[in-house]
Amino acid sequence: MTPAPLSTINDLFLRVAAARNPRAILWQDEFNNWQPLSSDQIYSRVHQLAETFLGWGAKKGDRIALISENRWEWVVTDFAILCIGAVNVPVYPTLTGDQIAVLLADAGCRIAIVSTRQQFDKLNAVRSHTQLEHILMMDPGQPDGAIAFSKALAGADDAGTYRDPVFDALIQSVQPSDLATLIYTSGTTGEPKGVMLTHGNIASNQNLAVNGYAFNETDACISFLPLSHITARALDYVMYGHGAQVIYCSNFERLPQAMKEVRPTVFVGVPRVYEKIRQAVEQKSSVSPIKKRMLAWALRTGSHHSDTVYRGRQPSSVAWKLANKLIYAKVREAFGGRVRVWVSGGAPLGIDTAKWFASAGIAVWEGYGLTETSPVIALNNPVVQRMGAVGKPLPNIELKLADDGELLVRGPSIFSGYWNKPSANAECFDSGGWFRTGDIAHIDGDGFLFITDRKKELLKTSGGKLVAPQPIENKVKNSVLAGQVALVGDRHKFICALISPNFSALESWAKHAGLEALDRKALVADSRVVALYAEVVREANSGLANFETIKRFRLVADEWSQDSGELTPSMKLKRRVINEKYAAEIAELYADEATARAE
Repeated sequence: MTPAPLSTINDLFLRVAAARNPRAILWQDEFNNWQPLSSDQIYSRVHQLAETFLGWGAKKGDRIALISENRWEWVVTDFAILCIGAVNVPVYPTLTGDQIAVLLADAGCRIAIVSTRQQFDKLNAVRSHTQLEHILMMDPGQPDGAIAFSKALAGADDAGTYRDPVFDALIQSVQPSDLATLIYTSGTTGEPKGVMLTHGNIASNQNLAVNGYAFNETDACISFLPLSHITARALDYVMYGHGAQVIYCSNFERLPQAMKEVRPTVFVGVPRVYEKIRQAVEQKSSVSPIKKRMLAWALRTGSHHSDTVYRGRQPSSVAWKLANKLIYAKVREAFGGRVRVWVSGGAPLGIDTAKWFASAGIAVWEGYGLTETSPVIALNNPVVQRMGAVGKPLPNIELKLADDGELLVRGPSIFSGYWNKPSANAECFDSGGWFRTGDIAHIDGDGFLFITDRKKELLKTSGGKLVAPQPIENKVKNSVLAGQVALVGDRHKFICALISPNFSALESWAKHAGLEALDRKALVADSRVVALYAEVVREANSGLANFETIKRFRLVADEWSQDSGELTPSMKLKRRVINEKYAAEIAELYADEATARAE
């Protein structure tokens, strides 16, 4: 049964409270044992934490910072902030203290909730640069200047099934037009900007985003993508709204084990997660010639039925059923063996990756959206889908293309603007109120939306040719040997690439080739390794126009990650950071450009 439409996120909270679900949440204790949290406990804890905030003088419209990994305390805090009409300012826990201080000062936060002692120490060191009056810490222990989360929630569970009518009236007094959250963008191209999303923005998106999926109380989903990002947060809201179980995994390294233990039915990941799973399957099969041939046979068999799989149906072919039993089932086991819905978002999946998974018996449906759009603009689903597209737009979203191909959108889920950024707001909306997404797109005759690339990331060669880097980078990453890839070549004669290897696969290859004694810097410079990656690049270049092909490349000895600064929390490349960090290597690639033949 389709749930009643939401007007605010608080409507969603009241729906959770009314569900009487004894296992609405699963979380891991200090011994990594899974513990349940009921709907009644969620209500009681949210109620008591909200009273704490009110006791500190928090009022409607106040901004409250939340700096934490994914855990049950995150959603309790989120709901408590929203229930009193305050504004949740989620902050990535990977940011430095100085970066956090800038955001909190900009938002004017007087209260912050942090997860660990490490986060507290980081924030406390820059406290003087903020307006903070109270810092609440989730983990046990109470350093000077912190208030224990356990103290704030002491005795909350004793309330049992009690519902406070005064608190419920406060919850229901919040309006769709009220600001719900201030989400600072990850700053891939400049200073972070606070995206203002109202209750109505998010609720309108929740009402339509997952039409066709038929989620229900039998579903379970692991929350592991950063909740500071709107995609992960909106997904959790969807699960709560359909009575499904939300399982918190605060440590990404524990995700494979968590999937085996709790066996989710829904899996939503960014493309890099899917790429890593594909690479792990291919790497595992490569250790044995028999396993390698078996995988190749299964994928070849599956490729003949990939369209059927992508439509959410099981092929009737005997060969496919045999491959399913021998190979595809093992791939599904990597997700716990019970997943019925796979979704990718946050960045372009790449049609090669989508085809690989469909050939392995798994339909990965891709969606598209932005923080500014709450987030879903379009999403493939079991009823309507097209491989390579990001789906059809939601019924309440209008689309149009600018003269240069940029996608413009309008609708109730589109944000009202950036916090304290009038000039940025003037730039991102046109005179008709259409939001400029910054993405280059096209729409086919059936109304399916295709995203080509980020407008600001398009490379323009000195010959005037425009090159979209992401599809080409994805082709290189189809190889198990490639970790991350960044194309360069803006205003140059030809395109080059920086490649951060998948060192696990490369070092395994090097061991068999007798190169295992080399450190990473020596390894990527070895002529045999360079020749190996030249073949990867040659394969990626096949089918590309001449001006798009990678003419030269450089292997780097670094594994790009969020912690080392080259990737955003949603695993997108920070191209400006990469271009600055590897300026010398890029200069070498183009050292003889003046005399080189123009491509």
